[in-house]
Amino acid sequence: MITKFQFAIVGCGRIAIRHAEQIAAMGHLVAVCDTDSEKAASLAKAFNAKAYASIEQMIADEPSIQIVSICTPNFLHAEQSIFCLQKGKHVLCEKPMAISLSDANNMIEAAASSGYKLFVVKSSRYTPIIQTLKNCIDKNLFGKIYSFQLNCVWNRSANYYESEWRGDLIKDGGTLYTQFSHYIDVLLWLLNEEVNEVSGFRSNLSQKKIDFEDTGTFSVKMKSGALGSIHYSVNAFEKNQEISLSIIAEKGTIKLGGEYMNEVIYQHPILIDEHLQNLNNPANDYGEYRGSMSNHDKVYVNLINELIGNESLIADGESAAKSIAFIEKIYQQIKL
Repeated sequence: MITKFQFAIVGCGRIAIRHAEQIAAMGHLVAVCDTDSEKAASLAKAFNAKAYASIEQMIADEPSIQIVSICTPNFLHAEQSIFCLQKGKHVLCEKPMAISLSDANNMIEAAASSGYKLFVVKSSRYTPIIQTLKNCIDKNLFGKIYSFQLNCVWNRSANYYESEWRGDLIKDGGTLYTQFSHYIDVLLWLLNEEVNEVSGFRSNLSQKKIDFEDTGTFSVKMKSGALGSIHYSVNAFEKNQEISLSIIAEKGTIKLGGEYMNEVIYQHPILIDEHLQNLNNPANDYGEYRGSMSNHDKVYVNLINELIGNESLIADGESAAKSIAFIEKIYQQIKL
C-alpha cells in the first residue's frame, strides 16, 4: 500500500525502528525526535528524515506532518499524545497508551475535542489465530463462556532494568503495563467483557532493582459471572516461556499457547485452522530479550485504511483504555 501520508516519530529507541520501517513502506517519514541527539540523528539518517531534540520544535517546523507515532517511555505517552492531538495531528501511540486511567481518559478527550484520531498499538489483536478466535466468539460459536485462564511467563534479566525508566514505578507503571498489557488487552477484547471483582497477590520475588512486582496471581469475576485466573511472571529462567489462554465455554473448549499466544494447543470442536499459526510475524527481538510479537505492518495498514475510510478501527483510544482500567484496578486492589 502506497500513501502520501506524512509521519513523524517521537522517541528513537528500539521499537521506533519497527515504526520507521512501516512508515517508509506506506508513507513518508518527515522527522524524528528524541532528547538523545545521537539516537535521533541515527534514525533520521537511516530513513532520510530530519532530526529534532524537541517535540515542540519539530511540530512547529514541520507543518506537513499528519500523523505522529509516539514511541517514548510509558510515562510520556499521555502528555505527548495530547500535545500532538491539540496541534492537529493524528496520533499512533505505543502500548501502554498510559499508566493511569485518568491519563488515558484525557487522551481520549483530547482526540474527541480536536477532531483528530487516536490510534493505539495493540499488535496482538492482529495475530491470525486471535482474530479468528475473536470472530468465533462474536458469532457465539462457543456459547456462554464459563471460565478462562491466562498465563504470562517471560524472562527479564536484571540488565533489562538498567535503563533510566524501566522498573521505576512512576515512569514504568508496572509489569502488567510494560510486559503484559497486550495480553490483558486481548483477553478483554476477545471476551468483550468488563471486570466486576479481582483478588489475589503481587510480590517481588527476584528483581531487586524494580519498584513493583515481578510476579502476580489473581482471580477475576466478570460482570457476566464468568470466572478467571491470571498468573504472570518475568522470572522464567533465561528465556520467555509462554503466553497461554484457555477458555471453557458452553459449546467448546480451546487453549492458545506458544511464546506469544500464537499457537493452538487444544480445541474441541475444531473451529480454528491450525495452519494460521504459520502466518505470524516475528517477535520484537532485542538481543538480550524478546518482546511481544510484531504486527506493526498490520497496525499501519489498519491506520491508513481508517484514515481513508476503508476499514473500521481495530484499536482506538476507548477500546485500548479498557486494559488500562483493568490493570489500574488490579494495582489499586492487590497490594505489593
